[in-house]
Amino acid sequence: MALLTPQGVKKVFQSQKPEGREHLRRLLNWEELDELRDSRRSILLDTLYESIIFAVGKGFPWVEVAQMVKFTEELLKETKGCSITEAVTILGSKLRDHQGRLNATHLLAQCDYLHNTFIRHYKLYQYVLGQDQDVKLTVTHVEVYVPPQPLPLAAGKDQAVWKHEQRVVELSAAEVQKRAYMLQLKEALQLEQKHLLREMLPELPRWQHQVPKREELENLINEAIHIQIECLKELLQYEIQITFDILDLKLQKTLNLNAPTPSPLPVTGQSGQDGALKLYKANKAREAKAKKKAPVTTV
Repeated sequence: MALLTPQGVKKVFQSQKPEGREHLRRLLNWEELDELRDSRRSILLDTLYESIIFAVGKGFPWVEVAQMVKFTEELLKETKGCSITEAVTILGSKLRDHQGRLNATHLLAQCDYLHNTFIRHYKLYQYVLGQDQDVKLTVTHVEVYVPPQPLPLAAGKDQAVWKHEQRVVELSAAEVQKRAYMLQLKEALQLEQKHLLREMLPELPRWQHQVPKREELENLINEAIHIQIECLKELLQYEIQITFDILDLKLQKTLNLNAPTPSPLPVTGQSGQDGALKLYKANKAREAKAKKKAPVTTV
């Protein structure tokens, strides 16, 4: 408390609130506090800081501002655990002791301030500052993703044009995917054909020492030709289907080559009204001219 000098409280008042609270903590010779986990001392520090703001606002000299902080801290300590009647008695006794240190105006202002803050909310002060609290604190760090920086309006596109371009890109990607699939299918069918041919030639090592019979050789050749034809037929069916799919994609892309014209903005305001009025008058003039030219029938 010896560091709580007029110059010290003046520096507290002239600083921003976070820096002022920290400087006041050092003047009170308190240890560093965790604002989240040591909420009681944090609230007490706020209370003492607000007493400085009040005293300076009421025009207290800096010496009396320092005394105001000491008075408030002593009052909170001496009334801890007391009833409200005892607290009022302690407050009155301490104010009488300070009569010689403060003038009547400042003493009355100090009395009103403590009555409207401390005495009026006495039970809350006792609950927060006079009892140990079971604090269960969970701190969660949440990462906030800000939206991307939008492009300038000059780089914007009409919605219909943008959808058209996206459709063309999708059709091109689908065509590339179809061609890649056809190549993979060819490779798979070729591997299957080789596998079937290997399975039908289990006796080739035996024929290295023995000439095969004509009938066996013919059957072997016919079966190999049959396998190749079946594989080729299946490959042709897939190629035809994929070719039709690619042609369909090309046709769709051709139909989408011409980008749609952006929709014109609706005409509003006085110019739009003038245009509508001119069109109405022109139609009326044409109707009148047509009536004049119509033949007159007499009976």
